[in-house]
Order: sequence, then structure tokens, then C-alpha cells
Amino acid sequence: MAEDFSARANQDSKGWVKAMGLVFTEVTVERVRCEWDVAEVHLQPYGIVHGGVYSGVIETVASVGAHLVATQRGQRAVGLENHTSFLRAVGSGRLRAEALPLTVGRTSHVWEASITNAEGKLVARGTVRVLCIDEERKLGEPRP
Repeated sequence: MAEDFSARANQDSKGWVKAMGLVFTEVTVERVRCEWDVAEVHLQPYGIVHGGVYSGVIETVASVGAHLVATQRGQRAVGLENHTSFLRAVGSGRLRAEALPLTVGRTSHVWEASITNAEGKLVARGTVRVLCIDEERKLGEPRP
């Protein structure tokens, strides 16, 4: 069984993740899970969760998983694509997200993520593709 880093991920949470109230419940190289209670900050003017929240959560759980794999190789993971589909409107309650690796290559990963409501119904789903680069390379710096 893979080591679970959820306690550390929750301790290190800041920025957008903290503002959204995400709580990691499992963080391994094989799966990342989080949950949160829908609050006013998540809603768009029609009273349902904003699609950007779903996209951001899907990006977060996928990126955390990719980061775990990449750091073990002396790399870091940076996002390249996020394709998220919104499947069911939600205005309240607890939501759960889960990301699983579809492919973990030497220089890129694809992770698939889903978000479900308290009844286990699918709310959103997406895929995130990340690029793995050497830790020494500065972000935004052109290749030699």
C-alpha cells in the first residue's frame, strides 16, 4: 500500500485550496481524494457551484498526485491541460473529489478525476495532463 500524505497536504494547504475549504482525505501516488462543504464562496449568481470550482478542484487533486510521483524522481509537475465536464448542478451539501492516474510517463502524466455529491452521484469529471520537468529548471525559462 502506498504511503498516505493527506495530513501533510492539509497542513501545507494555502492559497486557493485553503480558500475553497478543501480537506484531503487520501493523498498517495495511486489516488488523491478530498472533500468540502459547499459554501457561498463556491456559488455563481444562480445559486449553484461555479464551474471554475469544479475545474479547480479537478486540477488540484490531479496535480497533487502528479506532484507526489514527480518529486520522487527529482522533478516537478506543471499543468498543461484541464478538460472538465459539468454534469449535475449542486447548490449545497458535501462534495468529494477523487483523482486516479491514467498514465504516468517519464515526462508527462494524465490523471482522471471525478466529483460526486453526498449521494454518490457524479457531478463533474475531467482529465488533467501535466508535464514533469527537472527541479533545477526554472519555471518560465526557455530550454537551452
